[in-house]
Amino acid sequence: MNIFRLSGDMFHLVSILVLLLKIYATKSCSGISLKTQELYVVVFVARYLNLCTVFISVYNTMMKVVFIGTSLAIVYCMRWHPKVKRSYDRDLDTFKYQFLVLASFLLALLFHDEFTFLEIFWAFSIYLEAVAILPQLVLLQRSANVDNLTGQYIFFLGAYRAFYILNWIYRYFTETHFSGWISCFSGILQTALYADFFYYYFISWKTNSKLQLPA
Repeated sequence: MNIFRLSGDMFHLVSILVLLLKIYATKSCSGISLKTQELYVVVFVARYLNLCTVFISVYNTMMKVVFIGTSLAIVYCMRWHPKVKRSYDRDLDTFKYQFLVLASFLLALLFHDEFTFLEIFWAFSIYLEAVAILPQLVLLQRSANVDNLTGQYIFFLGAYRAFYILNWIYRYFTETHFSGWISCFSGILQTALYADFFYYYFISWKTNSKLQLPA
């Protein structure tokens, strides 16, 4: 644990809280991709298969439970909450995310640290998380206008990955046997996917105008 990883975790947690605030306060999930949220459920469940068998720390266990629980709660609201589900942009959220799942699993079979059940699914979750944001970014481009809370949600998600890159750089220079090439590669790819969004987010902030993405 270091300040960069802790900051990344906090940004990740804030992003989830912002999304839950949007859903529960406005009773709307407009602008949010259900496909991305379902991918996050798969990511967290696959990554934390050792939840009940491996104990690292109270903090680690608590974060695992929070990420699994909140991702399930978000999907539940978007699919079955009587009011929230009516605002879901089904016609815009049409990304074929099955290909992301398949490609990530194939990568995990080919590139992993150890050929064990838990390690394969851990690598799968890392690869999948790197591209899970794609359906969300495509939906935002199709809708063009982005409301404030949705924009904040994406921003904090991107900041989470950016701080994790700083965490890996720090660990590379301070740990004798740091081997996190899977996480580093996937994290850099994931952060790069946010580049376009960050550019327009900065323009929106600088000009104090509504965030708009090119269609």
